[in-house]
Amino acid sequence: MRPRSAQQGHPGELRLPAACAVLVAIALYAALPSQLIVGPRFVVPVLELVLLVFLVAVNPRRMLRENRLLRQLSIALVLIIAVTNSAALVLVIIELVTGHASEGRQLLLAAGQVWLTNIIIFGLAFWELDRGGPVQRTQARDKGLPMADFRFPQDEDHDAIDEVAARSSAKSGWTPGFVDYLYVSVTNSSAFSPTDTMPLSARAKLLMATESVSALVLSVVVISRGVSLLK
Repeated sequence: MRPRSAQQGHPGELRLPAACAVLVAIALYAALPSQLIVGPRFVVPVLELVLLVFLVAVNPRRMLRENRLLRQLSIALVLIIAVTNSAALVLVIIELVTGHASEGRQLLLAAGQVWLTNIIIFGLAFWELDRGGPVQRTQARDKGLPMADFRFPQDEDHDAIDEVAARSSAKSGWTPGFVDYLYVSVTNSSAFSPTDTMPLSARAKLLMATESVSALVLSVVVISRGVSLLK
């Protein structure tokens, strides 16, 4: 259990990293070829931008304020990005398998855009779900946190050598931020399995499994398509 002194006075997590990641995801989707976009090109990006602007206006610098509506809107934003990118993922796989050679290079680039967006999506999902989300992780610690979805190395480094233990959650009050969850998403998507951070809950395991499978399928199709273009 964390010492009380480490729990009090947390300034809140910075908003900027997650907001920048969302902007990158929006830009990547808007730049996809037209055959991979469902509906008019800018309808979804504009909707996502409106939600992001509202959420940033409430917590412009640090994640300090939250209520049920804000929580629902935050999760809705991630879901919209996830659903549209999932549709693009299916479409790009179909196009890579059945598309013409003249479109091959454009499709390979689009596959990279979808893959990068997928990493951002799962990073955001892990960030939003673990221990009640970014606000609860830093602001509701005296009241007790929901059970963790992930176990980070800092959660168990309290008995390591002093210079390592100093960064542990038990001694410093460390809490995971968006960059930590993005790193989990990057390594899971690249290695197709957890690395230094372990999923604990069923939903975390399902999310990580979904990301790994989608990344693996996309990688296999992209490699196959790339080889065929070299012939």
